[in-house]
Amino acid sequence: MNFLLRRACVAALLLGLACSTAKAGTVQGKVVNATTGKPAASVEVILIQLQGGMQPVANTRTNAQGEFSFDNPGIGAQPMLVRAVYRGVNFHQPLPPGRPSVQVDVYDLSADLKSINVPSHLVIFQPNGATLTVAEQFLVRNETKPPVAYFRADGNFRVTLPDKAQLRQIAASGPSGMPVVQAPIELGKGKYAIAFAFRPGDNEVRLAYEVPYPGNAASVKIFPSYGEGRVIVVAPPSVTVSADHLQSAGQEQGMNLYEHDFTGGATPFTVSLSGTAPPPIEAGGPDAQGANGRQAGGEETGTPIQVVPGRLDSLKWPVLGVLVVAFLLGGILLSRKTVIVNAADGTAAIQENQIVTRTATAAPVATQTNTMSTLDKAAATSLDGLKDLIFKLELRRQAGTISEAEYAAERAKAEQILRDLVRG
Repeated sequence: MNFLLRRACVAALLLGLACSTAKAGTVQGKVVNATTGKPAASVEVILIQLQGGMQPVANTRTNAQGEFSFDNPGIGAQPMLVRAVYRGVNFHQPLPPGRPSVQVDVYDLSADLKSINVPSHLVIFQPNGATLTVAEQFLVRNETKPPVAYFRADGNFRVTLPDKAQLRQIAASGPSGMPVVQAPIELGKGKYAIAFAFRPGDNEVRLAYEVPYPGNAASVKIFPSYGEGRVIVVAPPSVTVSADHLQSAGQEQGMNLYEHDFTGGATPFTVSLSGTAPPPIEAGGPDAQGANGRQAGGEETGTPIQVVPGRLDSLKWPVLGVLVVAFLLGGILLSRKTVIVNAADGTAAIQENQIVTRTATAAPVATQTNTMSTLDKAAATSLDGLKDLIFKLELRRQAGTISEAEYAAERAKAEQILRDLVRG
């Protein structure tokens, strides 16, 4: 029975692939004003190719029913992005391979700061030689009723960097989860703003910067900007972290977590750090057998990692998400080109980063290697594992952390696994 069910699942998967291939190159779409619930007519729609720097490859306008369509060879063959420009503001919707239709929701606009709140703020520290890389993530929640998007062309979300910090990148994403690099608006004295339409639901703002780390020590001032009630600080176990009102909150994915509770309101606080990056983890070594400290047979090999305490349970997945961002940060900083998207007029340009190429931190590389190794093993025995492997592969390709040659080799390996599963 299991054998027949397995064959049926594989056949369904192959049929789905065949159907998606037959429709590859075409997508039907609709733009809806989610504030009024009505179709949005005569809205400019742009099809964007993610590979090679977010290049617009086609554009059209919606008809009276808000409908549009695109014919492009990249559709179905690679992840793409659909942008609707409504009242001069960009609204994005991902278009992954295999999806025959897409709906882009646009909203009426509000410039009222009360349209959003920031329930959580995560900060990740990662030593990188003579510099300390810092990644911050703000969860920006829009619960307006009727639903409107919070936006101001002169900058509607502001961040403050510590002294001597060098900004590397700011990105923002809406409820769809597709991060888009933003053009920062410099306000002076370490202050920056972005003009991004925060749609109803959970949005995110991510920024990465570097501060000097002489003698493997530094003090970094963190600026809660929007009344967030708590900040979660994340650092490798090899780094000592201290600050007033900062308490240990266990470990997650091999990183130490700390919670900063505010009793008298959200005010800036200084975090003191010392220590170096953790040593690299050898593939197949004792630390590469899984984050739970167990071998494949279930036998314990060391101290298990603590789970996030109950008071942080609601932030467990945001913490994991920002850790993934940190793991990909090394690849972002190694890249000499960054795509800057202007939220007001929708233009895209390539900006050369004046960054000296540095060696990526060992811990993220080891974690990614271990994750892919685990996915390889899971993919060899189940369709779910194969889907996870392909999804992870596409993410690596979009993030630019894998070359086209490596991508082709990994894709061929996945196809071989599929053929092996078909053979039973």
